[in-house]
Amino acid sequence: MNLIRRSTTPLSALRPSAMDDPFGRMFENMIQDVFAPLAQGRWAEGDVGIPRLDVGETDGTFEVRAELPGVKKDDVQVAVDGQRVTIEAECREANEQRQGEQVVYSERSTRRYQRSFTLPSEVDDANAQARLEDGVLVLSLPKRQGGTARRLTIQ
Repeated sequence: MNLIRRSTTPLSALRPSAMDDPFGRMFENMIQDVFAPLAQGRWAEGDVGIPRLDVGETDGTFEVRAELPGVKKDDVQVAVDGQRVTIEAECREANEQRQGEQVVYSERSTRRYQRSFTLPSEVDDANAQARLEDGVLVLSLPKRQGGTARRLTIQ
């Protein structure tokens, strides 16, 4: 088993000999793992889920797959701004059972998903494509041409 030391944190400043204290390092890593979602704002807005992503890259495009179970295509919004991609979706479900005119059982649920990420190069948003297949959002994001570096002539 290999252990990888994380970068220094505010807790490590309180313990000057952190490298000599394996129990202290283990406790510090455990605290960081528990509170990492709070530091990244994952629980800040309540019931907002973060869809899992697969991002692939070819010579000309980025291929993104995001899991959005139960979401209909009309409830998905994708925004592309340069290198930044934002996915937002909402899933509403209502179950109701009746016996004649009386409601015996009624349940409603709403799930929201939101995720933003930055790609290594700008996206040609005019030619970008999106489709929703079996709860998986598939994005084909072509890279913007002309984004390569050019040499300057020194005068």
